[in-house]
Amino acid sequence: MNLNRIDLNLFAVFDAIYTAGSLTKAADVLCITQPAVSNSLARLREMLNDPLFVRTGHSMTPTPVAQNIIVPARQALALLRKSVQESHTFDPLTAEKSFNFASRDLLEASIMPRLVARLQNLAPNIGITNYEIPRSQVVSAMASGTLDFFADASTFTDPHLCKEKIAQDRFVVLARKNHPALKNGLDLDTFLRLGHINVSQRKSGAGPIDIALDKMGKRRKEVMRGQHFLTVPSTIVKTDLIACLPFHLAKHYDLAIYELPFDLAPVEYYLYWHVSADHDYAHMWMREQIMEVASNFKSHS
Repeated sequence: MNLNRIDLNLFAVFDAIYTAGSLTKAADVLCITQPAVSNSLARLREMLNDPLFVRTGHSMTPTPVAQNIIVPARQALALLRKSVQESHTFDPLTAEKSFNFASRDLLEASIMPRLVARLQNLAPNIGITNYEIPRSQVVSAMASGTLDFFADASTFTDPHLCKEKIAQDRFVVLARKNHPALKNGLDLDTFLRLGHINVSQRKSGAGPIDIALDKMGKRRKEVMRGQHFLTVPSTIVKTDLIACLPFHLAKHYDLAIYELPFDLAPVEYYLYWHVSADHDYAHMWMREQIMEVASNFKSHS
């Protein structure tokens, strides 16, 4: 059987005939004409290669094939009806659902814990998965339904995505406590002289820190380049290297924090989702929770 040929409407007709026992009564139940019922039955007979019903007096008697498929057909129809109904309503207390996120270190470390704590009380059966995904795959993953939310400092525009700013932060300098070169604080000369850990998902290329320095005609000393902010503190505590991290991540570690010795625009974080989910009640509810926990995410707190 070619599954691409299956029309669920045919099984709704099949169920009505099975229940009513006649084409006329099935047509009345479905509010369609008897010829339309006959046509649907003919198509289903051809697709399943079975008569499905045989006339016995004034009623239609189901064949063994019809008897075998009626239960799973009704289950499938019930599941479809339930899904359609739930798409227009959402009860977080009883909903059993999982949302897939793709977000970087900062959001996973600062916003995710608050979101999970909130969900424990409001939606105990809702789960969250967070994983990395290349930006080039975000739209297709969302279109297929395998990804619900993408959150990052990166901003990009795609006609298939909706976005909203959820947080703002600032970069600070992280160093080990009692760093010998920072007894008198951190000035620009010291910042440029010390070795840096540069966090970037790219193998090479300039980030916001380097772009700002380049405009000043300056360049920092990059000793190490890594992909994740979360791995930086373990290196910082063992070396004299320094690193620029978002404040809301840096504040969680028992390390020294210094303000940047030059001006840098704040970093903004955006939440992205697919346009097809924009009016989905469950998705809308989750976005509200994300915005709520992110509302306290201030750059100087």
